[in-house]
Amino acid sequence: MQTENRAAELDARGIGKTYGDFHALNDVSLTIGRGEFLTLLGPSGSGKTTFLMILAGFVNASSGGLTMDGADITRLPAEKRGFGMVFQGYALFPHMSVEKNIAFPLQVQGRSAQDIKARVDSIVDRVGLREHAKKRPADLSGGQQQRVALARALVFEPSVLLLDEPFSALDKNLRGSMQDEVRRLHQETGTTFVFVTHDQSEALALSTRVAIFNKGKLQQVDSPKQVYEHPANRFVAEFLGDINIFDLTDTRQAGDVCEGRFEDSLIRASRAAGAPTGHFAIRPEHMVLSRERPDGRNVLAADIEDITYLGATTRFALKTPGGKGLALEMPTRETGPDFEKGKRVWASWDRDQGFFL
Repeated sequence: MQTENRAAELDARGIGKTYGDFHALNDVSLTIGRGEFLTLLGPSGSGKTTFLMILAGFVNASSGGLTMDGADITRLPAEKRGFGMVFQGYALFPHMSVEKNIAFPLQVQGRSAQDIKARVDSIVDRVGLREHAKKRPADLSGGQQQRVALARALVFEPSVLLLDEPFSALDKNLRGSMQDEVRRLHQETGTTFVFVTHDQSEALALSTRVAIFNKGKLQQVDSPKQVYEHPANRFVAEFLGDINIFDLTDTRQAGDVCEGRFEDSLIRASRAAGAPTGHFAIRPEHMVLSRERPDGRNVLAADIEDITYLGATTRFALKTPGGKGLALEMPTRETGPDFEKGKRVWASWDRDQGFFL
């Protein structure tokens, strides 16, 4: 299956959706590039699934427009858009075998028996289901059923594949293997993927870009690295993993250094951290603990209040003399008896880490 030249570009402009007085989406504008893997991320009720359903054609927008490769599809019915769809609940036909489930959309399109067999054989091998091809869904594991759903959505070579939280019912290990599978299929097919999840780590691991929603509004669209390391606002910063935020006083820019005061410490950051504001943020994994005060780094005194062993890493809950709670995470191999509950330590980080909000 070669689909690289079939992948579509979608362009949403000013998309809004209201239900009475409730605004599920508010003026969302977003271009989804040809062949990219875009993840729609946000908490429950943020509008991400509503936006996906509008892309699919299952829900009509209350305002705004949608084009595919420049053609207006705002009011085009779902069945005429030619998109593949993978649902949260798989939606497989229980009375059909794996290969018959996969063949179904091709039969609806009126493809020849020879074409159907060739395409089904190809995709069954691609998703590793050859030995299960004659089985029914009830005889498969959750991960195998998800592979069937993916194969059925990809077998007719759609220009766009929409995935609505497809891994939510899977356990952690199986989610990991299915993420690898989806990433591989995207790379092999070149199809435009639009993926919905509320799992931050999943979004960062899979995507070309991440679109973050909150309360019906688009907060930021950028690469996983950019949204994590340079969030557009406080909501994005706090939603994407743990973060420490300090309220600074006396902020200013001095040459290539931005600085401000927190409790009795001077916090310095490079210009890449953004214009100095009253709020400075640093991720827990970018901080280190030491028993002696380090030189040449940002540093805060703190007491260890709690320690959580996480295997490869260990998480420390700290509190500064002024009462500010901090989270810090270090490789477990770098911890030891010097860092025990109740001890006074120094938390530090390089001025190239962190950013202003």
